[in-house]
Order: sequence, then C-alpha cells, then structure tokens
Amino acid sequence: MGTSLLDTDLLAHGLARIQGEVDATFDALLPVPEDARSRLVEAMRHAVIGGGKRVRPMLVITVAEMYNVDREAAIRAGCAIEAIHAYSLVHDDLPCMDDDAMRHGKPSTHAAFGEAIAVLAGDSLHALAFEILSDTATSGDPFVRADLVRCLATASGHDGMAGGQMMDIAAEGAGFDLHTVTRLQQLKTGALLCAAVEMGAILGHVPEEGRTLLRAYARDIGLAFQIADDLLDHEGDEALAGKALRKDAEAGKATFVSLMGAEAARAQARALSEQAIGHLVQHGPEADLLRALARYVVERDH
Repeated sequence: MGTSLLDTDLLAHGLARIQGEVDATFDALLPVPEDARSRLVEAMRHAVIGGGKRVRPMLVITVAEMYNVDREAAIRAGCAIEAIHAYSLVHDDLPCMDDDAMRHGKPSTHAAFGEAIAVLAGDSLHALAFEILSDTATSGDPFVRADLVRCLATASGHDGMAGGQMMDIAAEGAGFDLHTVTRLQQLKTGALLCAAVEMGAILGHVPEEGRTLLRAYARDIGLAFQIADDLLDHEGDEALAGKALRKDAEAGKATFVSLMGAEAARAQARALSEQAIGHLVQHGPEADLLRALARYVVERDH
C-alpha cells in the first residue's frame, strides 16, 4: 500500500513543524560567543541548523505526545538525539572516514570550517546531547533523566551507532553476507531510530514491558529506512540527495541491493514498512504520524 495524499500532508506538516522547532531550539542553545570559541559554535550551528529531515526528533516527539508528555520537553529530547546524529555525520564526512564534501546540499562541516574545528564541533555536539538530557528543563524526574541518558549513550557507542560505523569501515572488500550487513545497519542506522522511539516512551513513563511493540516498530522502520537508502544510493539523484551517491559500490561494500537485487530489496522494504504499521495496532489516530512515516521511508526520493 502506497502513501496516501492524507499521509503525505500529515507527514509534511509534522516534519515542517518539527524542523522549525528543532532549529529554533538549537538557535537558543547555541548563541555564538564573542571570543575565540566563535568558530567552533558557528561550526556546531552549521551542522545542526537548517539541514536534515528531523526523522529522529519526530519519532521522539510523536511517541512522547502519544503519552501526553509536554511538547517542549519532548522537543528538547528530540534535539539531544539530533545532536548525536549530527555529530556522527560531521565525523563521518571527515577525510579519514567517508571523505564527503557535501551534506544536506551544503558544504560538509570540515569543508566549511577545516578538519580540526569539525572534530571539535562533533565532540561538542556529542557533549551537548547529554547536557540537554541531564537538564531539569527536559524532565523534573531524575530517574527519567538518567534513563534518557542511558538509552542514548547505549545507542550511540560501540553497542550502537559507533559500532555499526566500525563494521562499515571493515566492510570494504570484506564480502559481508546478508546477515552481517543487516547487523551492521541495525547498529549504524537502526540504533538511533530505536532510541528515538524508546526516549519518547521513557518521557511518557511507559514501563519496559509496555515498550515491546514500539521497539518492534522502530526496528522494522530502521531496516526499511536503510534498504531504501541503499536503493537511493544505487539509483538516486545526487542533486536531490544533496550528497555523493554510489560510493558503497565503488568501495566494494556489500549492500542490501548488491546482495538481494533492487526489486527484492524494494519488496523487502515495503514488507517491513507494513509490518511496522502492524505493530501500532493498539494505538488509534494518535499514531497516524508514525504510520505515515513508515510508508514514507520506503517511498522517498532523497
């Protein structure tokens, strides 16, 4: 089943609203100091303001609001996970990693500010994420704050996103099989998407046992998202993507497309999308934005 006009409008409105809220929050959090740190903060702002789809903040905020969490608190938690995502992109783009000169249709941070400042900007965004989560403005409950920090830290490190990036570095010419590529992507891409959903539930005081179906939803859209990314890398438009494409194939890395073929990969992504929607059966219209996102991730063109 494809994305309906209603889904498209709902998602477009939801993402546009969240993009504005995230940009405004980062603008307030990152005033440029009038001293020698100014270039560092300008680089941080370059990395987090005015770029990206804001899928991770949208997941945090939408799930949190399903459980009647104050929107301002949810936006702050969304900005924390977006700061981690942005730091990872700043570091991924460095010459020692993926060596990309463009990101979100503008120069990558090291291309605009130099490598040393880009490293510091990434480090500082990582720190900012936990500064936000540990602040009482995000939650007055110390147990919620601690749980948010634990969730995002686990998803960011060697058992999550950074571990997946290490597997991605090792993938060049390694001939990974489908199981290994799936594990790689569950860490590199899926861990933060799962954390976004989990953080929304933590803000809503949902107990561990009550998060099972939400976790399953996040796991399925995470994998669908990455398969769609591989399809876009294989056949997408660089101008729309705002970054270089087809680098994995040139590097000899196995992807879902190279292992399954484009048509089978596309079918698998759609099946995962519908499976993700099925996990939301216990929720009503308050989860419509999550359903729309599940359809969008496999049908986007950038």
